[in-house]
Amino acid sequence: MRRTSHPAGTIHRLTVESKAIAGNRLGDPTARLVDVYVPAGHTGEGLPLLVDLVGFTAGGPAHTAWKNFGENVPERLDRLIGDGKMPPVVVAFPDCFSRLGGNQYVNSLVLGNYEDFLIEEMVPTVEEKFNCGGAGRRGVFGKSSGGFGSLVHAMLHSDFWAAAASHSGDAGFENLYIPEFPGTLRALAKFGNDIETWLRAFEAKPKIDGKDTLVLMILAQAASFDPDDNPGTFLGLRLPVTMDTCELIEERWANWRKWDPARMVETHADAIGKLKAFYLDCGTEDQYNILYGSRRIHKTLAQKGVAHCYEEFPDNHSSVDYRMDISLPYLAEALSR
Repeated sequence: MRRTSHPAGTIHRLTVESKAIAGNRLGDPTARLVDVYVPAGHTGEGLPLLVDLVGFTAGGPAHTAWKNFGENVPERLDRLIGDGKMPPVVVAFPDCFSRLGGNQYVNSLVLGNYEDFLIEEMVPTVEEKFNCGGAGRRGVFGKSSGGFGSLVHAMLHSDFWAAAASHSGDAGFENLYIPEFPGTLRALAKFGNDIETWLRAFEAKPKIDGKDTLVLMILAQAASFDPDDNPGTFLGLRLPVTMDTCELIEERWANWRKWDPARMVETHADAIGKLKAFYLDCGTEDQYNILYGSRRIHKTLAQKGVAHCYEEFPDNHSSVDYRMDISLPYLAEALSR
């Protein structure tokens, strides 16, 4: 059942055959679904384009599917646009799910070049089909891993994106990831400290629990931030800690930290300053400690005089889609000017 009485937009389903993610070491398919929302009464022509980067363990079409006890994103858009709270926009929902449970939306020899997929393949396909977006009228938003993707794309591709929003996006890696390494090692120890054995056992399970997804998350980050190009390493996966004592391996950990938005912003704040709009928020009870990295980003931008919107809210990391009621109008209004 629909959660709004406003006219429903149309969801179009495209398939993009990607060259950018061909040859990924996970064996993931290169044909990628992209759901595209077009508001009621529009064909998409002349409208701004927003791209939704979903969080870990999800794919873009999860945001267009029916949702219990709440709105999916198209229903939210119908309501916001129908109530006049935001101008009409086209929204693309690309499926970037991987064998490791998700994506950080950057180029990786393990996962594939999803950075290139989004910028060089997916967005051009959507813009050509619906005659939307274009220079100065493209925005990217996401939550958690998707928020990380939005942060990184804002800093590395401000010539392509004109606006970005991050909800609880991965930042402050010391607080976020280091606490998860011991649990990952304990899980791997049950399988002889062998990533391949653990992953194959996981893939054979009839039921997945939350502890499994936390291990997968660390493996997916390793694939994104510090892949091993040695063909003899299983899927190029290696951890930045010693397997017996959980001590940081400085060279590998340094590779992870290069991707920490709380550090990247120190040298890429000017890129964010080129955007029409930049939005950042995080819950004060975030169980992954992302609040502190988010505050660092905000502090650095404020010190450098970069215009942005930063908010904290009294909630944790889970089920915070309601925050889109703030970010989506903010982005859409900026891109419509």
